[in-house]
Amino acid sequence: MSEWVKLTASDGHELEGYVAKPEGEAIGAVVVIQEIFGVNPSIQGVADAYAKEGFLAVAPTLFDRFERGLQLGYGEADMKKAFALYGELKPDTQLLDVAAAFEWAKSAGKGIGVVGFCYGGLLAWLSATRGEDLKMQPACTIGYYAGGIGKVAAEEPVCPVMLHFGANDDHIGKDQIDAVREAHPEVEIYLYEGAGHAFANPARPSFVADQAKIADARSLEFLKNNIA
Repeated sequence: MSEWVKLTASDGHELEGYVAKPEGEAIGAVVVIQEIFGVNPSIQGVADAYAKEGFLAVAPTLFDRFERGLQLGYGEADMKKAFALYGELKPDTQLLDVAAAFEWAKSAGKGIGVVGFCYGGLLAWLSATRGEDLKMQPACTIGYYAGGIGKVAAEEPVCPVMLHFGANDDHIGKDQIDAVREAHPEVEIYLYEGAGHAFANPARPSFVADQAKIADARSLEFLKNNIA
């Protein structure tokens, strides 16, 4: 079952969250953080998939600070708009919205993980390193192709972290991945051969089904080991 709920950030901003609920009692909760395309059908599908695995999933609408209800696709016009909005995003502000979803997810009464994609992957990492300042204490976080992570690789995560990168990602240089490896040998980092950016999104041309299946299975096991 899914629904839209109202969330309130600590600065008073009100936003929506897409919630997917499992059948029966939740084994844990997951905050799902969008790419730069809003909480569109792809992100809703991620939340739905985690609900089917027994998790309560909530995806905060980060674009509500700029345009409410915005869901973008992957055509040329939507790509242009997405990258324009990307320039307006500020991680510390968007983390307030993630924290609002995290607070809502506490209703499950279980451990909470954070999973993000692209820009959301960066926020998943920052949820692990800065979350405590926002009353977030994730049980674990997972980032798929976390753009810009190299700039904050030295920050210290306070929970287990898993990161997925396409080996052929032309948006994220090897230097960024190496920066995390060197600073945090304990972080689980996986590279996927033959995969580029957004390889785990079935709605995008860059989707690589076999590699996405492996990454998603690893993520699910990681969540269950750390939360359920």
